[in-house]
Amino acid sequence: MINIKEDERLDKLNHSCAHLLAQAVQHLYPQAKFWVGPSIEEGFYYDIDLGDTTLTEEDLPTIEREMKKCSKSAKNIIRRELSKEEALDMFKDDPYKMDLISRMDENETVISCYSQGDFTDLCRGPHVDNTKEIKYFKLLKVSGAYWKGDAKNKMLQRIYGIAFDNEEDLNAHLEALEEAKQRDHRKLGKDLGIFMFADLVGKGLPMWLPNGFIVRRTLVDYIMDKEISLGYLHVMTPSLGNVDLYKTSGHWDHYKDDMFPAMELDDEAYVLRPMNCPHHMMMFKNDLHSYKDLPIKIAEIANDFRYEASGAVCGIERTRAFTQNDSHIFCRPDQIKSEFKSVINLILDVYKDFGFTDYKFRLSLRDKNDTEKYFGNDELWEKSEKALREVLAEVGADFYEAEGEAAFYGPKLDVQVKSAIGHDVTLSTVQLDYQLPERFELTYIDENGEKVRPVVIHRAILGSLDRFIAFLLEETKGAFPLWLSPVQVKVIPVNAEYQGEYAKEVYELLRKNNIRVELDDRNEKLGYRLREAQTMKIPYTLVLGDNEKDNKTISYRLFSSKDTTTVSQDEFIELLKKEISSKELRK
Repeated sequence: MINIKEDERLDKLNHSCAHLLAQAVQHLYPQAKFWVGPSIEEGFYYDIDLGDTTLTEEDLPTIEREMKKCSKSAKNIIRRELSKEEALDMFKDDPYKMDLISRMDENETVISCYSQGDFTDLCRGPHVDNTKEIKYFKLLKVSGAYWKGDAKNKMLQRIYGIAFDNEEDLNAHLEALEEAKQRDHRKLGKDLGIFMFADLVGKGLPMWLPNGFIVRRTLVDYIMDKEISLGYLHVMTPSLGNVDLYKTSGHWDHYKDDMFPAMELDDEAYVLRPMNCPHHMMMFKNDLHSYKDLPIKIAEIANDFRYEASGAVCGIERTRAFTQNDSHIFCRPDQIKSEFKSVINLILDVYKDFGFTDYKFRLSLRDKNDTEKYFGNDELWEKSEKALREVLAEVGADFYEAEGEAAFYGPKLDVQVKSAIGHDVTLSTVQLDYQLPERFELTYIDENGEKVRPVVIHRAILGSLDRFIAFLLEETKGAFPLWLSPVQVKVIPVNAEYQGEYAKEVYELLRKNNIRVELDDRNEKLGYRLREAQTMKIPYTLVLGDNEKDNKTISYRLFSSKDTTTVSQDEFIELLKKEISSKELRK
């Protein structure tokens, strides 16, 4: 979907449409008071105080009709500059505009307003020249928004909309929005029984239902098997830690606002951990290490907790409790390039399994004009950045550089994946770290018998499992590939009275072959049971009638297909095992 803010014409058009919305609202609700109405990436919105009137989605068509009348009036949109005194007088009846104006310094800011017929709004612009240019628009939704974004302030009503220069672009965008709505992981997660939330449990704290837990467990087994084959050592560490641990790591000074408050216990203070690196540093420090032992790769499927604002949590994409596929590689400086290359190859291997093709690597470097804010020395940074560039070039990765975006402790690499609904999502990250080994005084014995510091590579391949599953739900529209599907096969006898025993025989056969299978022998019409299997996006639905029972065969339908294929039991088992082992993607 298009980013309105990246198109100068559409940005101006949507800002103007926000004013058209406000004009229409003023006609329909004379008591309305207006806060702000900016253009945004997704179109525009306006925050409005309507007193005791509460809008619903059903009110939007009425407002749209009034907006079209205002558009057809073909009023010129006229800009006028005001003194602060004039502005205060002009908007004296609107406390929200008075608040804006009172905080303006007319010596530093040009105060301006725009008028279109009987409506005038405080605004810096720019706008289109005439209301007749605003023809193709749609109001999308209405929601609540606190004044100035502060929960202590009054709740205003926010109306969202979108505008384009022609009907074709508008319709295409609305179709894309509808597609995005159908792919929304929050809707799919509920429909498919993947996860749930409950206010009594707490905001941003997902609970994984049986189907969702199967997906999580399968993903965990998948990534752990790959990591074990590459020499990673999996561990388990506590989900909380002493505050002093995070003071040592530096997170307490730089990150405590994103952490849950400390808990006092036996004269000590503990916090729920927001990340796992401090625990892994202590594990490395627990033993003596020789240069011959390195690299040491400590990995964990770890539960972490971050105090996200309630307005920021979003389904399982952004939560307060989540699980990371995390690892820390402790290596020698001369191993940085080879270990970094190994991590990138693992990322590429995983993305191939999931069919991800639309992605780019972002190499975040330090700001060469402000090197003092970064840990370490110039030689170390230049050597590291050069090594990372070389690795990306050697593996043929599509990457771009982002100067000034590095962490203060080392350069990093993010993988930006384009989702099915057009969002850029960061899935995998790799970061070099010279600082934590210093803070924790980590050492290994080099070839000269001297104690020296290792380098740490932080890396997350699947990143947050929660966010990864949210991405997969939207990418696949909930139709997971066979190896990942919570239910892989649904067995349905045409009539349980006549084919029920054979259906149970097939069900048991599949279970013995480690296929995730369900039997639906309810006394419901066949069509109803088939539709339900399709709704749950089950890859294979077996329809067993007299022919199948008499011949000991299996007739199956693939998800979203009405075609039926009949094979022997052995052929079907072999078909499933091959598709599962190959991680074959759904067509």
